[in-house]
Amino acid sequence: MTTLIDDRRVRARDASPARYFYFHMALACAATAFLGFAPTYFVPLAHRTFSGSPVIHFHGLLFFTWSVYFVVQTWLAASGRVINHRSFGVVGVSLATAMTIFGFLASVHVMKHSAELGQREAGIGFAIVPMSGIAFFAVVFVLAIMNTRKPEIHKRQMLLAAVSILDAAIARWFLTFLAPPGPPGPPPVPVTIAPAVVASLLLVVAMVRDWRNEGRVHPVYICGTLALLTLKVLNWPISESAAWHAFAGGILALAQ
Repeated sequence: MTTLIDDRRVRARDASPARYFYFHMALACAATAFLGFAPTYFVPLAHRTFSGSPVIHFHGLLFFTWSVYFVVQTWLAASGRVINHRSFGVVGVSLATAMTIFGFLASVHVMKHSAELGQREAGIGFAIVPMSGIAFFAVVFVLAIMNTRKPEIHKRQMLLAAVSILDAAIARWFLTFLAPPGPPGPPPVPVTIAPAVVASLLLVVAMVRDWRNEGRVHPVYICGTLALLTLKVLNWPISESAAWHAFAGGILALAQ
């Protein structure tokens, strides 16, 4: 009996660093989100120079709250507070639902703003980026909830969902330091591919960790990363299609 108890303690001790990996990844996601939006949102907001509609502010609050929530949830799981982790999961469902709704509303708001600037078609084309992004997040989150009893799948899908919405934060640095001077308005859709690739490097880190610890890369990372990057690349031709302009233009017409 003593040997069995000691063996369990050893296994628990050895497993602990592995569990904290996702906590550290959640911290990296939260840091990326904060630093990404710092030059265009948090710093101007602190200086009271940022002007935005309530929809944009609430959208930003929800998405940053998600980053903090993800950190807390991974910490609860890593520290062995599984019951608290599961109980707190109800909050995540409500938060993700609100994020999906306000992500869509923020996309429509940006289209309306672009139309007011005389860039209606550019705004409609760019709308594919945030709309497809929040749709991908919602689908992966639902899959993660469906796999709560399969922790090896669940935690990887949650990380995939968190990384999938980081391209917007990373894109702010691209726009701040690399965008050419010009009139305000939506950027070309192709420039959103590079930030998505940079964000996916976090998934590459997770793949390397899988390879070193498990001897293989989990299919969630392989399929999820390929699906995410494929979506970001396909946004370009879809944004220029007549079908998308008819669909998004119809949404814009209803909102105006």
